[in-house]
Amino acid sequence: MSAMDKLERRLGFIAVPGLLRYVAALTALVFILFKIDPHYLTLIDLDIDEVKHGQIWRLITYIFIPQLGGLIPGWISAAFAVLFLIWVGDRLEEAWGPFRLSLFFVIGMIGTTLAAVFFGQGFSNAMLYSSLFFAFARFYPDVVIFFAYILPLKVKWIAWIYAALLLFQFTFGSMALRSAMLVAFANYFLSFGRDIFNEARHRREVSHRQRRFESDSAHSAVEPLHSCAVCGATELTDPNLEFRVARNGEEYCVPHLPTAAPQTSQA
Repeated sequence: MSAMDKLERRLGFIAVPGLLRYVAALTALVFILFKIDPHYLTLIDLDIDEVKHGQIWRLITYIFIPQLGGLIPGWISAAFAVLFLIWVGDRLEEAWGPFRLSLFFVIGMIGTTLAAVFFGQGFSNAMLYSSLFFAFARFYPDVVIFFAYILPLKVKWIAWIYAALLLFQFTFGSMALRSAMLVAFANYFLSFGRDIFNEARHRREVSHRQRRFESDSAHSAVEPLHSCAVCGATELTDPNLEFRVARNGEEYCVPHLPTAAPQTSQA
């Protein structure tokens, strides 16, 4: 029995079939309430100061706030978030099962909250959604998404581009931002860290073997095929030489080829 199976036996109660469908439904509800009263989001966002004053519901409710603002209309952002959660959630549940997906989601929630509490980084639910997308890309890298309904892009390409942007932020961001990002992605690293390490080691070993093979091939390409046992001449030192194998099994160039001793006749 694997460690994950043992963990599921002990914590199986956290498994919620269709979890991200419920999250998607509550996200849609939050957007509707926001359209009714724009100040509603201030009551449920992840405000650590308000949490310290007893509003502990914010540790959960921020998850249901869609990413609004920017050039994209709010209803499009909300619709995208809902469809994203349903689509990705169903596929991840097929790959993982309800328990592992629920555990991944809960750890992501905890990581995002810790990033806000200890490092002052209010990621909202952006990093949580990002970890879900990267997990989806691990299982379904070749799924094609039509960007703007026109440009076909594989999920793995989008994941690499997004990972490059996050790496840029991590490289040039503050130490607090770096620490917060590592904590916020704890669910992803715990789930896939060992696989990523093993794959990197395997690629390094394959690359090493390939370089060694190419080196050996290049070395063998300059080794002579023929060599005279007397003078050491080869077809590389003198392309016009001809070589023969004598009866003693040794190879000679024609000028040094031993001649057979004359046979005496018996009277």
